Amino acid sequence: MNDRPFRVLGIQQIAIGSLDKSRLRTLWVDTLGLQLAGDFQSTSENVDEDIAVIGSGPFQVEVDLMQPLDPNLKPAVQSPPLNHIGLWIDDLPAAVDWLRQQGMRFTPGGIRKGASGHDVCFIHPKSSDEFPIGGEGVLIELVQAPPEVREAFASPG
Repeated sequence: MNDRPFRVLGIQQIAIGSLDKSRLRTLWVDTLGLQLAGDFQSTSENVDEDIAVIGSGPFQVEVDLMQPLDPNLKPAVQSPPLNHIGLWIDDLPAAVDWLRQQGMRFTPGGIRKGASGHDVCFIHPKSSDEFPIGGEGVLIELVQAPPEVREAFASPG
């Protein structure tokens, strides 16, 4: 697979879900000291989230603290509690095209704007007969890295 037309640069985020994001905020912000950087709500994704961050500049990592808008609807962002991991990708459209050709299963919705304003798409946690490669139980978000992140990860040392 050395013909891969993209690189995974680093971790962009981890997303943690609960029925009550205030308890997550108590742990991650009040106790561990991460900084709140914003919030996001989406009815189509059934999510109300606080965005906490650790690190700085292009190496900053988000810790998204999520609760469902309606716990009876899907997606159930609270289950599993470690909802998904996000990876910086240097060329998201090339990655999605190539991965699909390899048999990767993606969630519905294609490439779209994510909570932080970057283009994103998700690898489905389960494979299927049609798409034999999935996240092996983990939802994986691919995130288009902006120029400053691509440059930082290209720099030696």
